[in-house]
This record gives sequence, structure tokens and C-alpha cells, in this order.
Amino acid sequence: MEALLVSTLVVALGEIGDKTQLLALLLAARFRRPVPIILGIFVATIANHALAGLVGAWVRTTLSPEWLRWILGLSFIAVALWALKPDKLEEDEAGIKGRWGVFAVTTIAFFLAEMGDKTQVATVMLAAKYESLVQVVIGTTLGMLAANVPVVFLGSAAALKLPVALIRKIAAAIFAVLGIATLAGFAF
Repeated sequence: MEALLVSTLVVALGEIGDKTQLLALLLAARFRRPVPIILGIFVATIANHALAGLVGAWVRTTLSPEWLRWILGLSFIAVALWALKPDKLEEDEAGIKGRWGVFAVTTIAFFLAEMGDKTQVATVMLAAKYESLVQVVIGTTLGMLAANVPVVFLGSAAALKLPVALIRKIAAAIFAVLGIATLAGFAF
């Protein structure tokens, strides 16, 4: 249960102001069809984070506990620093084409936008830390949905009122605490 809760919280906070959240806003403004957008986000996240989780699980079984502790601790701290940097959605990353359905466009665009993103990296690290791959993938997916579904439904008005800089700092602090605790050998 701990893996599920930590994964949900870390990704939900890490996703605030992220390029995939900006993509959700862009898709919502363009298509104004929340259900297929949300379903596309869900499918893309499950696929992307399941792959990332498998990489993390492989890392956990391949590395010695001491090496894993150092790599995870330093990775959490690196993601903390990365979380402080605002994301910008590049026009070509949105991948929106008129001939595809809203669901397909959202699924493909989200899957590609998540490649190498900090929430995908966080999923790899969480899966390396926790033995329950299923809880990590469910948690990171719930975190993505918790951050993106309100943006899809409420659109730009709500997104502009969120204190994104403050939320980014809180997410960075959580990643930093996870990194320091991991380096210190604390289990959480």
C-alpha cells in the first residue's frame, strides 16, 4: 500500500506544470471532448509507466542493494532539481493531427510526451525501490490522472489559478526528501 500511496503523491505533484499537463490543456481546448481525452491519457500512462516500471523492476533485481540505494538516492535528488525547472510544450511534441480521433491523438501524444519525462523517470525509480510493480504503476497512473483530469475538465481558467511555482517547489522537496532518505538508508 505504501508503494501505491507514495507513487500517487510523487507523480501527482511532479506532474503539476509538466509538459504533459500542458498537453492535456491543449487537447481540451482544441477538442472539447473530455471523455476520450481522459481515456487516452489513461491508456498512454498505463502503457508508458508499465514499461518504465518493468525497467525499474529489472534494475532492482540486477543491482546490489548498496548500488541501488546510491543510484536511487542520487536519482531522486536529480529529479528534485529537474522538478524546479518549468516545462514548455513544444508545438511538434503535441502531435495533433486532424484525421485521427481524439482518443488516438491523445493516446499517441501522451505516450510520446512521457518518454524521458520526469514522471517516467520517477516511475522507473519507484519500481526499482518498491517490490510491488503493480502498485507503483497503478499509483503513478492515478497520480497522472489526478493532475491531468481537472485540467481537462476545468480548462485554462483553473490551470492559470494554480500556484504552479509553489507546487513545483513542493514536488522538488518531496523528491529531495526521498533521495536523502534513500541515501541515508531509511525505508519508506
